[in-house]
Amino acid sequence: MSTLSTGFKTEPSQTATIGLLALGGALAASWVGINLAFPGLAPTGIPTAVIRLAIHVAILSGLWLGLSRTKFSASQRVIIWLSVAVPFTVWLAVIWNLAVNGVFQPLPEARLPMLPVAILAPVVLGLLVLLRSKSIAAFLDAVPASWLVGLQVYRIIGGIFLVNWMHGTVAGVFAWPAGIGDMLTGIMALPVALRLASGAENGRRAAMAWNIFGLLDLAIAITMGMLSTPGPLQIFGLDIPSSSLGTFPTVLTPAFAVPSSILLHALSIWQLRRIGRTAARI
Repeated sequence: MSTLSTGFKTEPSQTATIGLLALGGALAASWVGINLAFPGLAPTGIPTAVIRLAIHVAILSGLWLGLSRTKFSASQRVIIWLSVAVPFTVWLAVIWNLAVNGVFQPLPEARLPMLPVAILAPVVLGLLVLLRSKSIAAFLDAVPASWLVGLQVYRIIGGIFLVNWMHGTVAGVFAWPAGIGDMLTGIMALPVALRLASGAENGRRAAMAWNIFGLLDLAIAITMGMLSTPGPLQIFGLDIPSSSLGTFPTVLTPAFAVPSSILLHALSIWQLRRIGRTAARI
């Protein structure tokens, strides 16, 4: 059934909502706890690699499943999937290679910090391409709106910034709003997705508010990250001579996960608006 169909409406049970909140909270606490208990684990890059690849597979699998719900022919579905999967994977590979080679490492004398470029350039290009694509619009019309919301449960990994603050490698002025905001976005993703999937009253409004909160969190994190990382823009965290924010593997979060999340929020908002316009015409 298309997401443009409202179907019957039923309020999700309080038990289910609380259960999903508890699950998200437990995942966030476990992630932070594991990194605190094993401080040498994160610098190896192994947890980041496993989580990042799992998210990558989940996004591309969701794209394929969504395309299978459209009216595109089999060959069209393959072409559309490849047109997204190939640049998305190449983008990850390029960012990963640059991160490993220290390209994003903050340098006080650098005139042009590379990390903000890595964040903003893909967002601008991605929005220009994705929001003009009729194929992506057809995909959004075919898949449940809850998919794009629930997927971002991975945002709980932003708790790593709080761990880095505790280790003295990033400024608290960045770590606290970025880490807590990311974890709250991830913890709320599943309950909001449940409400949206149930067709409950105000489900779309809850999802829209969640998207706006997630985008504001990312905007604050980007701003405070630039202002607290060694470089020409730094005005906070001057007592920290170096920052893990620009080093591998932590840098994969701002350099790849952040712009990816912004694009997912944008697609979710576009999808919710399309559903709202269609519902208004019925």
